[in-house]
Amino acid sequence: MAVIIKYVVERNGVEKMTFSSKKEADNYDKMLDVADQLTLMIRHAEPDLSEQQAENLGFYLSTQRDALQKVLKGQEFEVSMLEQVGE
Repeated sequence: MAVIIKYVVERNGVEKMTFSSKKEADNYDKMLDVADQLTLMIRHAEPDLSEQQAENLGFYLSTQRDALQKVLKGQEFEVSMLEQVGE
């Protein structure tokens, strides 16, 4: 019999993702926190966006954190900056 440790990221009672390492789970949880804050900013800036659209955009920007930081620092955007995120 094998013992397997799994780290589960849960939000509002919903299981979002399961990881085999605590570090990966913590990173994903932090990314979700950032996505939540970006969603609030987006909803404030564009109140006519649906909640789902704002959440999708907030999540996307959070997953592209490195590229977003580079662009905010003045670097020109290149598609190669983007992280490939599996949906």
